[in-house]
Amino acid sequence: MALAETENMQGAKTEKPQGYWSGVGSRVVRDPVSMICFAVVLLLILSAIFAPYLGLADPYKGSMIARLKPLGTEGHLLGTDEQGRDMLARLIYGGRLTLFIGLMPVVFAFFIGSALGIVAGYVGGMTNTIIMRIVDVFFAFPSVLLAIAISGALGAGIVNSLVSLTIVFIPPITRVAEAVTSGVRALDYIDAARATGANAWTVIRVHVIGNVLSPIFVYATSLTSVCMILAAGLSFLGIGVRPPEPEWGLMLNTLRSAIYINPWLSALPGVMIFITSLCLNLLSDGLRSAMNVRD
Repeated sequence: MALAETENMQGAKTEKPQGYWSGVGSRVVRDPVSMICFAVVLLLILSAIFAPYLGLADPYKGSMIARLKPLGTEGHLLGTDEQGRDMLARLIYGGRLTLFIGLMPVVFAFFIGSALGIVAGYVGGMTNTIIMRIVDVFFAFPSVLLAIAISGALGAGIVNSLVSLTIVFIPPITRVAEAVTSGVRALDYIDAARATGANAWTVIRVHVIGNVLSPIFVYATSLTSVCMILAAGLSFLGIGVRPPEPEWGLMLNTLRSAIYINPWLSALPGVMIFITSLCLNLLSDGLRSAMNVRD
């Protein structure tokens, strides 16, 4: 009996402890809502990437004879738009631009805003004052109006949309990064690292970044759905993607005239925006809950 207990204790000691990211992954996998949303987002991304290999119709080729065909039309599963172009092909190809413009600004803003916030939070003093007062200037404007103003000044286009949305999302990420870094800077292990003679860059790289990136990353993921909606809104207003590129916001704009003729067809781009933004929101909530180790 004692021998068996000893073997069990030795087996328990040899078990490898679960790492932080492994624990996060296991908690996300056990969340059914997060997994469903992840599957939907992954399906949209894969369909957008491999759209040329799916045997779809040409999303740019129209026909005045076949315009505004209803859902279920032979050869056009989701009908055709106001110029006779296949809606299924345009929705899938449109996911490329919508997801790209909706996700990349958050990625750019994450790196730029994190760098600015970590420097401001760790260095403090005049550096913190200069960076955070510039951020406060951008916070004086609502994000929607700021995106419209910058896009209107730069002009329509994919690159200009990426620039305007990146500028919009840098300030909130910078503020979160600065707040988290300011809290970490006063902890004992940072003082111990300084006491060993490590310079500021070494302390930031080794001790600060690893402890502040998680909350910044979680906050950045919650902005992806907002960014996608803003990108679609810019295209809807005519200051985002230019025609005839398939993009969900632009498709909503061009299909407005057909809302009384074929309302279901006109609603399809809006449904795609709604489903994608909802899944991104729920997925970010699940990720935030999984990364909250205190709970």
